[in-house]
Amino acid sequence: MVKRNIVKIDEEKCNGCGQCVNACAEGAIKLINGKAKLVSEIYCDGLGACIGHCPQDAITIEQREAEQFDEQATKEYLKKQEKPQIPIDFVCPGIIAKELQPKSQAADSTVLSSPAASQLSHWPVQLKLVSPNAPYFNNADLLFTADCVPFAMGDFHERFLKNHSVVVGCPKLDDSAYYVEKIAEILKVNNIKSLTVIHMEVPCCSGLTQIVRKAMAKNKIAMSFQDVTIDLHGNVKNTEIVQN
Repeated sequence: MVKRNIVKIDEEKCNGCGQCVNACAEGAIKLINGKAKLVSEIYCDGLGACIGHCPQDAITIEQREAEQFDEQATKEYLKKQEKPQIPIDFVCPGIIAKELQPKSQAADSTVLSSPAASQLSHWPVQLKLVSPNAPYFNNADLLFTADCVPFAMGDFHERFLKNHSVVVGCPKLDDSAYYVEKIAEILKVNNIKSLTVIHMEVPCCSGLTQIVRKAMAKNKIAMSFQDVTIDLHGNVKNTEIVQN
């Protein structure tokens, strides 16, 4: 044990947004039970790259007795965390762009109707998987929704998804910087007629709104959008027009 600088996380302030996890190149921080935690002292170099990424000011650097930073052990640890490599020429069938016909408009009488017909007009929908150049984005009314929203809202399809192109994401679990770049590219290469952002009332979920703001600022887009907050019972808690 030596006396050195090391990360300290205030769990009372931490809201579990996960931005520090993405910022830590050594993988020393993980989300455990919704809170950021230092998984091992030997993986933390004490430089504090994570501090500037914490929106809650929950991370500081303290000087205390701790195990020495082990660079070799950190490299081995990171190697174990790496995902298996996928051949560069491999194309997952699930990400091939497809335009769909909502069931409510389907002409095939052999398709069994359901009590609540799907209004999904394209595939894929996950923001990481969609192509900014997909045809369903051009001249579209774009819907950017947190992935929990459709589960909370019983009438999501008819009330919000109908006649919209949709992208889905989670600002808590995914890389928000990547989201900003992807949304910025979609807005840049397409004529988006309108934009609606829908998120849950939990604090981390409102990050979708900030992602859109940053994406618009990146491309210097002066465009208003509708921001909708859904409560945990699936009700619309608040709707406002955001001027950017």
